[in-house]
Amino acid sequence: MTTHVTIIGAGLGGLTLARVLHVHGIPATVYEAEPSPTARSQGGMLDIHDYNGQLALKAADLRDEFRGLILEGRQAMRVLDSDGTVLFDKADDGTGGRPEVQRGELRQILLDSLPAGTVRWGHKVSDTRALGDGRHEVTFADGSSVVTSLLVGADGAWSRVRPLLSSATPEYTGHSVVETYLFEADTRHPAAAKTVGGGALMVPAQGKEIFAHRETGDTLHTYVGLARPLDWFAAIDFTDAAAARALIAQEFGDWAPELTSLITDGDTAPVLRHHYALPNGHRWDRVPGVTLVGDAAHLTAPNGEGANLAMLDGAELGDSLAAHPDDIEAALTEYEQVMFPRTAETAAEGAELLEALLSENAPQRLVDMFTGHDQTR
Repeated sequence: MTTHVTIIGAGLGGLTLARVLHVHGIPATVYEAEPSPTARSQGGMLDIHDYNGQLALKAADLRDEFRGLILEGRQAMRVLDSDGTVLFDKADDGTGGRPEVQRGELRQILLDSLPAGTVRWGHKVSDTRALGDGRHEVTFADGSSVVTSLLVGADGAWSRVRPLLSSATPEYTGHSVVETYLFEADTRHPAAAKTVGGGALMVPAQGKEIFAHRETGDTLHTYVGLARPLDWFAAIDFTDAAAARALIAQEFGDWAPELTSLITDGDTAPVLRHHYALPNGHRWDRVPGVTLVGDAAHLTAPNGEGANLAMLDGAELGDSLAAHPDDIEAALTEYEQVMFPRTAETAAEGAELLEALLSENAPQRLVDMFTGHDQTR
């Protein structure tokens, strides 16, 4: 295959695609809106699953590099009730299939695996349009443009490539998360550190939850989930960090103090993230010369699968293009026919999980999932 692949977005999905194409000797260029790889924080921990994300890394020939990133012990999991009672506590015995790594470090090994110049930073897409015969033009905010015979949108929730294929737009799920960090937790926040333990902590309740994870060293990264309308959050001034923390903590006023301290004692300003999703089962009719991977194709509320699926999308698309070097449309059809049902199933499972986490008997439902009494993955 000699067609140059144009990829929009240097997230995990786009970079995995570029790497797998490189392994197969297929040229690609990735255009990324951010000005540099260090322009912003790349988020927290990711558990990379043996049934999708790790398969993608195998296709990318990066298994050894990935193993070097694994943080031992972080697969430990505990579930607490809001009063601090431990309902479930599983140590990391090294046999789990979901080792944890830092997202930024995972992205970096993908970047390091690509030839110099593969990623073009500072290229924010302003418009895309079809030219006919499977060719598309991508225009960037600086006025420059490229024309390509194979365009892949790996540009996330608000993809500028998606409108070439679908009129669907993400809608608010009714659930948002506020992120906080506690640094040097073992010495500065010992009660919270003891409560979280060595891995992940989940405290679900009706309409709200606290999820925390021990990251590199003794950093605790907390995600405070609330099922509230957008205007509820809009009434909070997040530029006033102390006031915002206090208002969020009020929603957990009767919870154990070692749990609410994950909110009130935060060492960083709280960051609000609304959760959006595309319609479950989102798909499109085949359009010559263009397709989507990751959140651009199948954005869902966070369910632990998003990054893994994006990487698997990229790997499978790359393998399909290599398997059909003289027939781009056959490759894109093969990729989409597998991707559509897989992601629809995962989205349905994720919706069920979110409903369980925010239900009246959320703690017990979650424990049942972990102990095998519920078949939800």
